[in-house]
Amino acid sequence: MSKAFTLLGPDGRLYTSPIPGTYGGHRGGKLYGRLDCRAALQAIARGGYVKQRVFFADAATAVAAGYRPCAVCMPDEYAIWKKVLPAKKHAAK
Repeated sequence: MSKAFTLLGPDGRLYTSPIPGTYGGHRGGKLYGRLDCRAALQAIARGGYVKQRVFFADAATAVAAGYRPCAVCMPDEYAIWKKVLPAKKHAAK
């Protein structure tokens, strides 16, 4: 029997995959990052985060689902997201 993994798809719905996710995320904060992220691992060690944890097949799926990059483990991607954010907010008005 092979192991099944629960991932979040680009539509925000959970699905079962035979392949584990390559990125983890936090449902409440709508952010995603590397599985070895120092900030996420510290939050998990303190007993938080786990109930809100989700996994993604890749970064593109996380972005499509409305999640932003983690500033701690993905600083370059976060900086790009941060630059684009004001334009998106302005366009929504």
